[in-house]
Parts: sequence; C-alpha cells; structure tokens
Amino acid sequence: MTTKEILKKVRKIEIKTKRLSDHIFGGEYHSSFKGRGMTFSEVRPYAYGDDVRNIDWNVTARYRTPFVKVFEEERELTMLLAVDISRSEWFGTKTDLKKNMITEIVATLAFSAIQNNDKVGLVLFSNEIELFIPPAKGRTHVLRIIRELVDFHPKKNGTDISNTLKFVYNILKKKAIVFLISDFMDKDYDQTLKIVGRKHDLTGIKVFDPMEKDMPDLGLVLLEDLETGKKKYVDTSNKQIRRVHNATFLKRDDYFKKSFQQAGAGVIRISTQESYIKKLLQYFKQRS
Repeated sequence: MTTKEILKKVRKIEIKTKRLSDHIFGGEYHSSFKGRGMTFSEVRPYAYGDDVRNIDWNVTARYRTPFVKVFEEERELTMLLAVDISRSEWFGTKTDLKKNMITEIVATLAFSAIQNNDKVGLVLFSNEIELFIPPAKGRTHVLRIIRELVDFHPKKNGTDISNTLKFVYNILKKKAIVFLISDFMDKDYDQTLKIVGRKHDLTGIKVFDPMEKDMPDLGLVLLEDLETGKKKYVDTSNKQIRRVHNATFLKRDDYFKKSFQQAGAGVIRISTQESYIKKLLQYFKQRS
C-alpha cells in the first residue's frame, strides 16, 4: 500500500469514526468511565437545597453570608488499547475482515477518549509485543494510531494474550481504562487477566466471523490455519466435523466470557456481520 493510499484510508476511517464519537459515543463514554474523584473548583453563595456539609466556614465568616465549596470531577483518564494483529485477524467472509472492524472500533474509542480530554495509548500484539505507543492526547496522535493499524506488518503470526496482559500491567503504573481487542484464539490467560483486572478498568472486545462458529457445507475444501500456516483438506459436508468445529468455538467463547467475568472485567462480543456501533452503545449504557 502506497503512502497516498494509506493516508486516504486513514482519512476515510477518521471521517466515519470521529462523527460517531462526536455525536453518539462522546457522552456515553464520559458517563461510563468515571474520573479519579472529586476536586475543589470554587466557592459560591449558598443556595436553598445545597448540602450544608459543603459550607466553607472560613469564607462564610469573612463575608458574613454562607458560601459553599463547589467540586468537580477530576476527569483526565488514560485509555490503553491492546489490539491483536495476529494473522487470524485477516479472516473474513460475507461482510468484512475482522482486522477492518477492529480498526474502526479502535478509532471510535480513541476519538471518544480525546473528546473527553483523556490520553490514549496503543499496544499491538501477536505472540509478542509488536508495537507500543505511549498514551498522549490530540487528533494527530489518534491519526498515528489509526495509521499503524492500517499499515503495520507484524513479525509474528500467533496470539499470546497472557504475555500481552503482563506487558500492560508493567507499563501502566496508575489505574487506566484498558480495552483488549482480539478474536481470543488463545488459552491459559485467565490468571493473568485477574491480576490486571484488579488494577485496571478492563474490557475484552471479541470480534469474530460467523463461519468461525458455524462451518457451512461446502464439500471438500482446503483450509489453512492463518497463525500456523498449516493446510489440510476438510470434508465440510460431514456433520460430525461441523459439530466439532462448532463445539471448539463455543468452548473457547465460554472460556473468554468466564475469564473476563471472573476477573471483574467487561465483555463485548461482536460478529463481523453485526453493528459494532450498537454493541458499544449497549455496553456503555449498561455501565452508566
């Protein structure tokens, strides 16, 4: 992909996702993720209904009329987006590649964060940490994040979620909002998840293609495991093979949901044939 093509694609994603974050997600994001507490802002004259516990007695004594302290939320937060860029994200059937939907989800979340004056950082991972962009503010920073998602070429093909969680735990010293976005074709990450979930506001976003759940009857086809590169012929007309395929997906999906729930973390599941907009809005409203 040429530089001109990359910039054109980044701009297209910006136009779509920034509009969503401006008009739909900005307020929902703000109410879903709370600041670190309340901080003193100013004093003003007492009004009927004000909490007497907020009276500033020093100012009241000086002016001989009651004044109350006004507090506001200490809003600035840090969001870290940990994004799976393993080869399995290049799979897609009827509608779109998982990779493309993930890019739009990340862009929407990032624009929602900077609209609320929060910092955004990015971790790209496969079965190793491929790239880390420290949290920062501003449109230019978000455009860099989108550009990396559009054009980054990973060195490895696999997925290691536990290793990624350890990296996230080590680089974030203070509590942050963490979105882990993947198809979660991995296992044995539940214990590390609990450790990260105790420290951060963690949400897992699983993006999957419907054919990963239900194998269609297409007869004898050559299938390739994108992460290992192994190929084999599979008779998809065989009902037992299709049942095993479905059972494997359901087992991995159940592990994903239970692992995040037991870690006290949020869960979002999105098919490439669904609207990620509806799923994100539904999740934000549930948290509010």
